[in-house]
Amino acid sequence: MKKSILMTMAAVMLTGMSAYADDPKARAIMEKGDARDDGKTIEQEMKMTLIDKRGKKRVRDIKSYGKDYGKDEYKVMFFKSPADVRNTGFLTYDYDDAKKDDDQWLYLPALKKVKRIPSSDKSSSFMGSDFSYFDMTDRNLEDYDFKLLKETSVRGHKAWMIESLPRTKKVVKESGYRKSIDIVREDNYVVVRSIGFMKNGRKKYMDMTKLHRQNGIWVTDEIAMTTKKGKKTLHKTVLQFTDIRLNKPISDSMFKTRRLEKGL
Repeated sequence: MKKSILMTMAAVMLTGMSAYADDPKARAIMEKGDARDDGKTIEQEMKMTLIDKRGKKRVRDIKSYGKDYGKDEYKVMFFKSPADVRNTGFLTYDYDDAKKDDDQWLYLPALKKVKRIPSSDKSSSFMGSDFSYFDMTDRNLEDYDFKLLKETSVRGHKAWMIESLPRTKKVVKESGYRKSIDIVREDNYVVVRSIGFMKNGRKKYMDMTKLHRQNGIWVTDEIAMTTKKGKKTLHKTVLQFTDIRLNKPISDSMFKTRRLEKGL
């Protein structure tokens, strides 16, 4: 007996398997975006502003570093203020190999211990923000099927709207997203907006509000992530980046777990 369309779609939503064949044009766009030059190293100051549903703000100052190791990227963050998060460190090994899980570690000074983040916790909130641990890494394109929905525009720039569906239940479980819709600028292949459809029925809206070109490389100045339930905003996080330095030497020792304990 043939399944009804509704039954088929229900099965897709539950399993996380794609309901359509991978779109070669959409994949080519995403691959160009993934391969674009973002520098061999980056050092920058970050300001994280947490905004609750009442509009109350909390601000955190962070120093971050990133470095390419072949096709892999290592990133580390050190929280500088306020006092309750000072000296907290976060280290990520972002692997290009889709078969290899990314490694993440968090150092909490109050416990004086480096904690490895297990895959089962990747969908949870990073330091109380709207970004998850999963959001702090680059997703592996081989884990998704893509579909070009339409051409659109954002802030006066032509763009593509592309839907991404996870290929396996494992990806849905680890990421926390059933699917996402990304807006990719045609001139630079940067994902400047996206909607993440979460397993719990909520949605997360990413908006790259400011970016600029530095020595031929597009870098982010400001990005916002907003969590909503229906039309109601539950929480918002704004990240602002300043003093961005590209392709400057950074010691390999910066990306070791023991450096998390040492701090800046």
